[in-house]
Amino acid sequence: MTGDVMFYVIMLVLPISALVARRLPVGEVIKMALAWLAIFLLLYFVVVAWQEAMGVGAGMRGFLGL
Repeated sequence: MTGDVMFYVIMLVLPISALVARRLPVGEVIKMALAWLAIFLLLYFVVVAWQEAMGVGAGMRGFLGL
């Protein structure tokens, strides 16, 4: 359990430290973070739609409680 938490902390700290090292303006960092969030959300919805079309979405809906 502790190893998993440390892994996720490191995976969060590495990109943040890279951005801090570049000394980018805060507004630009927020804009890039929102762009990446939009990309991942779009991909998530594409995968969910594909699973729904293939008939495997019902299992995921039950798993997520939707």
